[in-house]
Amino acid sequence: MSEYAKDVLVEPEWLEQHLDDGDICIVEVDENPELYAQAHIPGAIGFDWQKDLQDQIRRDFLGPEDFASLFSSRGVSDEHTVVLYGDRNNWFAAYTYWYLKYYGHEKVKLLNGPREKWIADGRRTSSEVPNYPRASFSAHTGDETIRARREEVKTAIEDSTTLVDVRSPAEFAGEIISPAGYEQEGAQRAGHIPGAASIPWAHAVKEDGTFKSPAELHDLYGSKGVLNGEPIIAYCRIGERSAHTWFVLHELLGQQNVKNYDGSWTEWGNLVGVPVEIGHTG
Repeated sequence: MSEYAKDVLVEPEWLEQHLDDGDICIVEVDENPELYAQAHIPGAIGFDWQKDLQDQIRRDFLGPEDFASLFSSRGVSDEHTVVLYGDRNNWFAAYTYWYLKYYGHEKVKLLNGPREKWIADGRRTSSEVPNYPRASFSAHTGDETIRARREEVKTAIEDSTTLVDVRSPAEFAGEIISPAGYEQEGAQRAGHIPGAASIPWAHAVKEDGTFKSPAELHDLYGSKGVLNGEPIIAYCRIGERSAHTWFVLHELLGQQNVKNYDGSWTEWGNLVGVPVEIGHTG
């Protein structure tokens, strides 16, 4: 395997040469939204994943009308190729990629490497916030073939669906409910969904945050029995790390039937009456 299944990555060298390309819209989405104001790729717009991309009343993401209005208001059109990047090795950039795909925007790519690599490599940055004219952006009916909901996950425990837990080994084992710094965003119960394979999301990237080769990725997931042709559901704590794994499996490795369970452990670990396993199995 010498190439990824889909042409969905943009290399930093290429992007730096195309910063003034009017057909491209660069979007930064960080786990820490304050980073955008400090420095970002010139011309990039920034989204706050909590304030901009989430419904402020219920725990869900924006409906299609609000999603379309948000992107239109920031100057993103149906014709733009959206290039996404962010901190934490592109956690929320990958989440926004999946989000855009869910609402039917096909012209979207992910920067191969996070903002940390862009800055470390000495590439150009800016603190200027661009103000683009309003554009026409459409959001279609959500594509449920790439999004899993809790009832489907319940069913998956009993059928041939492959569940992939992409959290840390300590979260998977039930030793902690949430990573350090996120204690107030955890669930009532610790552990993992029965039968899930433990493949931490970070195993898919190199030290600099760029993706491992297709062969390395195939070995990583194949060794855990994930690439067996069965449906796959990935989950984490709130859906952003599992969106990164969804991107690897669906876009880079070309697995056809992959879904992201964005309810993830904050939903499952709070549900009454659902099964939970603890320990280093999977």
